[in-house]
Amino acid sequence: MAYWLMKSEPESYGWSELIADGRTEWDGVRNATAAINLRAMAVGDEAFLYHSVSDKAVVGIMRIIRAFRPDGEGGKWASVEVAPVRALARPVTLAAIKAEPALAAMELLRQSRLSVAPVRPAEWAQILAMGAG
Repeated sequence: MAYWLMKSEPESYGWSELIADGRTEWDGVRNATAAINLRAMAVGDEAFLYHSVSDKAVVGIMRIIRAFRPDGEGGKWASVEVAPVRALARPVTLAAIKAEPALAAMELLRQSRLSVAPVRPAEWAQILAMGAG
């Protein structure tokens, strides 16, 4: 299993909408590196949902329930289907992530504008611990 971080502006589509919908197509991503990451996802992989812009925090865990399919004309872009697993007991803010030395190499910090990024297993475990409440 691989781990990921997927960003969304909560004003556009946030955790509460995902819970209400029960699943969603993660589409509309128009960045080449993010599209490569979407193509690499497998059913059963898990991803943090990161509320960008206003909240700047990891708020929940999603599961990939359908692997990549082309999104848009020409097959250049990709989408996956995700479903909620659970909310974190306590959101893990960007400030807290930046302050944690164990997360210094995290792609969220290295490529801050990337909307879909891999998360290493140790980083996943650290954020889970930080969000446990």
